[in-house]
Amino acid sequence: MQPSGNLHIGNYLGALKNWVRIQHDYECIFCIVDLHAVTLYQEPIELRTKIRELAALYLAAGIDPRVCSIMVQSAVPAHAELAWMLTCVTPVGWLERMTQYKAKAAKQESVSDGILQYPVLMAADILLYNAGIVPVGEDQAQHLELTRDVAQRFNSLYGETFVVPGTSLPAVGARIMGLDDPTQKMSKSETAANHAVALLDPPDKIRKTIMRATTDSRPAVEYETAGPGILNLLAIYQAFSGAGDDDMKQRFNGMRYGDLKKQVAGMVISHLEPFQQRYRQIVSDPGYLDGVLREGAERVAPIANRTVKLVKERMGLYI
Repeated sequence: MQPSGNLHIGNYLGALKNWVRIQHDYECIFCIVDLHAVTLYQEPIELRTKIRELAALYLAAGIDPRVCSIMVQSAVPAHAELAWMLTCVTPVGWLERMTQYKAKAAKQESVSDGILQYPVLMAADILLYNAGIVPVGEDQAQHLELTRDVAQRFNSLYGETFVVPGTSLPAVGARIMGLDDPTQKMSKSETAANHAVALLDPPDKIRKTIMRATTDSRPAVEYETAGPGILNLLAIYQAFSGAGDDDMKQRFNGMRYGDLKKQVAGMVISHLEPFQQRYRQIVSDPGYLDGVLREGAERVAPIANRTVKLVKERMGLYI
């Protein structure tokens, strides 16, 4: 995840919750991608603060540094080094057709080369560690497909070098939509007041945001004809509660929207309160947080450096 904006329940339900679940099943590396963040201007002091905040949120969510690695991208220079070598085998046309690039370019008069090359750096993040599975949300599926294309192209040019990664998406909560516009994915770059519930929002603000969520003109929940706003609220409740489809229908079918929102708000608050308490405990000990990030980088750097060395050998570069 990028250390920019405020992490929200969509990030938690779409990624963090899934990461916590799989961390004991695989050898996991969780990266705070600060090099990706600076493809757009970041105020330096705020960026450093957000890096630490994001690391603490990873830990508060339940990611255990004793069984996996939590690290900052720029602390391992091999990320940037491999990204350059992969850039040299990646056709510009592949990058120009990326949906996120086209969307960002349409909003700006001048687009930095970093925004165009963003997917190549993401490919380097993955390929450095011979990742077999990348547990990302649906919005990153195109980037992951590009990573596979880049790996296969490099392998065809220079011989078998990279593992071609797969993907793993959570079944529930993979795509939480904006509370103000349920046709658009919840985004931490969106600044509208009622767009998202941030993971560190106090209970009163959570309740207020959810009670103002966009619904439709019907008075009560009708599962067969529910609009996107209602489906989004139901998805949030189901993802936090773990309730099955039959239980959800029995609980909510016919319920008035105001009561539905109260139920969703209560569920979100009850889960975020202990999460926020753990976060406050973690940030109260900056030495612990720094140690987790330092040890994470030290643990993964040898893997990354071996990959860079192998790539240099394959390409004929000086080592």
